[in-house]
Amino acid sequence: MSPNSHKRCLVVGLGISGLATAISLRRIGWEPVIAERAPGRRSGGYFVALFGAGQAAARRLGFDHAIPDRSVRDGRTYVVDRAGHRRPGLGFGDLPGEHRMVLRGDVEAAAFDALPGDVEIRFATRPTKIEQDESGVDVTLDRNGAITTERFDLVVGADGLRSTVRQLVFGPHERHLHRLGYMIAALPLPNPLDGVPARDGVSLFEPGRAMWLFPFADRPQSLLFSYRTDDVDGQFTGRPADRVRAAFGPEPAGPLLGPALDVLDNTDSFLFDTVEQSRMDSWSRGRVVLVGDSAWCVSLYAGMGASAALAGADLLGTMLQRHPGHIPGALTSWEAQLRPHLTGYQQTGVSGRFFFTPDNRRQIALRSIIARGVRLPVIGDALRFLRANSRTSRERDLDIARSSTAVA
Repeated sequence: MSPNSHKRCLVVGLGISGLATAISLRRIGWEPVIAERAPGRRSGGYFVALFGAGQAAARRLGFDHAIPDRSVRDGRTYVVDRAGHRRPGLGFGDLPGEHRMVLRGDVEAAAFDALPGDVEIRFATRPTKIEQDESGVDVTLDRNGAITTERFDLVVGADGLRSTVRQLVFGPHERHLHRLGYMIAALPLPNPLDGVPARDGVSLFEPGRAMWLFPFADRPQSLLFSYRTDDVDGQFTGRPADRVRAAFGPEPAGPLLGPALDVLDNTDSFLFDTVEQSRMDSWSRGRVVLVGDSAWCVSLYAGMGASAALAGADLLGTMLQRHPGHIPGALTSWEAQLRPHLTGYQQTGVSGRFFFTPDNRRQIALRSIIARGVRLPVIGDALRFLRANSRTSRERDLDIARSSTAVA
């Protein structure tokens, strides 16, 4: 019998991290139970990029083939101003590397379909108390008001930026969350905006605020508003759509920004949140470990959230299999191999805020210069080579579980 057989793990969260972790642990003989506070599965979601690091992990977990590539190969990317004037621009799809443009729900659906049928999922369930000793973890669970306590060999918090597991075991959110001073509102468009072909990418930049339309090959674009604020808490008062409108000021919105704001104003299905990172000295405590945004949220500005979630889950199963008799030791080795890469992703998330939301007119002008340069024969080839061989680009595509930093 495998030393991993019949070990029980509670995975809290049914997102990308939770699903991938359950698959990873089930593949090495564990018996994962997934607790999800929502009453059912989520659907849809805004755009994400899946880079080489995430694709490699998804292949080993058995569902990379089921994640579509919605990237546009022949569309145009341009920058507009409020008056509707256009000029060549750089989009997220112009980043070097082996990335795919997908919706978050694409990755979740592929992982859910790959989840073995014997993995138990408990909806409308959340942990309310977690206590552990050297041999196991006792978790009190609230399932629609029914309270039970169960024992597990391991608890994995995969429940997002404001993780309940992290709060119960590691302390208040304020101790671990770092605000970058920006807000985002994101949603997939039900239909293309008037005058914008569905395969075109568009961005509008003003100091401290930006609007993006990210194109897909087979569906309307995804819309993103991003803006800087000195009062994050104040952004959560009143209607989010009103807050976004206020951030873009009282000036006339124009032929593109205006309809985009109208779309946001007329839907209840969108993400509105502050841009934050999870920064922790350790991602595990005894037999409790955090994965994904619960542990290391790199922020949307890094572009590596989904890829990091998959890579972390994949590596966790590898390390638990490598250290079957010593769970804390396995978690220590897992973090030692993973943290250097996640530190780099987080640094990219901090510097990447200027890619998404230029801070001043100089940064906006520099983007225009680069956009024109990449279209010139010799200069463009040189710029593309430098970007493709940058440390950031290499890190995005590095297969973490097979990297040279592997820890025994």
